[in-house]
Amino acid sequence: MAVKHYDFPNIGVVTLYKRRNARSIKITVARGNNIRVTLPPWMPYSAGVQFVKSKQSWILDHQKPVEHITDGMAVGKAHRLRFEIDELTSKPSSRITDTEVRIVVNSENQVCHTGVQKIARKACIRALRQEANKLLPIRHKQIAEKYGFTYTAPQIKHLTARWGSCSHKKDITLNLFLMQMPWELIDYVILHELAHTRVLNHGANFWNEMEKHLSNPKSLRKKLREHQPVF
Repeated sequence: MAVKHYDFPNIGVVTLYKRRNARSIKITVARGNNIRVTLPPWMPYSAGVQFVKSKQSWILDHQKPVEHITDGMAVGKAHRLRFEIDELTSKPSSRITDTEVRIVVNSENQVCHTGVQKIARKACIRALRQEANKLLPIRHKQIAEKYGFTYTAPQIKHLTARWGSCSHKKDITLNLFLMQMPWELIDYVILHELAHTRVLNHGANFWNEMEKHLSNPKSLRKKLREHQPVF
């Protein structure tokens, strides 16, 4: 699926997708205010850009206030976010330890400032990347060997709208935001992408492959849709 990202001054980054089975242009505002535009494969990206511009009022009406990152929030499987007040610091900074994402500011009033929240969000994503690079390849190997899949180590990336992907060359990519998910759903995504190494589409053969290894794959898919890859 072809993808492009465009940054609009008033509404933020919009992701444009070309889908093989799309018949018309469609726009959605997902959790975390992620804006997604789906296009038929024959439609130019410029048409999607113009469509977004014409829908700016609708998008702004459907975007929700951004939730602030707060002290004590869980980050992945091993970290907690901590804001520290240091009146001697001249500017906000971040540091990641084995168990914490620490954001140092010189005033409690700074915590909700846009710039500090941006620093905190980036630091949390770095922590998630560290965890994902450490844990996801191990989990991927375990599941592949358990169910008899031939595999290579997955790539770990920051994806904005997908939990994982499998190319026609059988290269698997996993989203670092999986570290925010329950292990049950992490395992489902890994198995889902491994199944694509045998069946690349989502037809009946694919779900037959999934049901060889899981008794409830569609139930897990439904649970997965309740989550979005955002922090």
